[in-house]
Amino acid sequence: MIEFDLDKDGVSALNQRLHSLPKDTNERSWRVKNPMGQHAIACGLTLPLIIEIEGHVGFYCGGMNKEADIIINGHAGPGVAENMMSGSVRVRGNASQSAGATGNGGLLVIEGDASSRCGISMKGIDIVVGGSVGHMSAFMAQRGNLVVCGDAGEALGDSIYEARLYVRGKVESLGADCIEKEMGDEHRKELGLLLERAAFKARPEDFRRYGSARKLYNFNVDHADQY
Repeated sequence: MIEFDLDKDGVSALNQRLHSLPKDTNERSWRVKNPMGQHAIACGLTLPLIIEIEGHVGFYCGGMNKEADIIINGHAGPGVAENMMSGSVRVRGNASQSAGATGNGGLLVIEGDASSRCGISMKGIDIVVGGSVGHMSAFMAQRGNLVVCGDAGEALGDSIYEARLYVRGKVESLGADCIEKEMGDEHRKELGLLLERAAFKARPEDFRRYGSARKLYNFNVDHADQY
């Protein structure tokens, strides 16, 4: 495992070194020390690397990730795993707002709580949260899955498209066009696999499913106040 000290060499040097690695590199395991809440750590990676960050990170850590597996042993600032394509990002602590925003694929695991707008405009990413999420989570979520093992704040799934939302705890309120849906065998199976991948022991039977009522896909004057 290669160790990189951000206090000594800085984020730009780390990202430049990671981006310059050839596809056949044998430098695949990295430990990043002293992140101290700095921003844009390990962004835009395109190789199957393992990056373990020892501490708290700032904005956009793991953003645009492709193929890498990133572990954050601390809390994460806004936009962790933003626009992720594949691979995985795991936050051992809590995550600030907009976690997994616009994510196209891959798996984001937050072992603690996530703040507001978790999964905003998600486009295929799977997000599993061990705690609770804040208001407007899954706003305009298009594809993928958001799993919440705790509670969800106000306006969950507002203006949602075809993403699937699973919540074990209480939901403070649902957003426009988001409704509770039947939990069938296929959904329990899908949820079980997501919980297994996230290494959480929650039971699929304890969750409820939410999704789009499909009433806002086309403009209807009877629903004008919901747009």
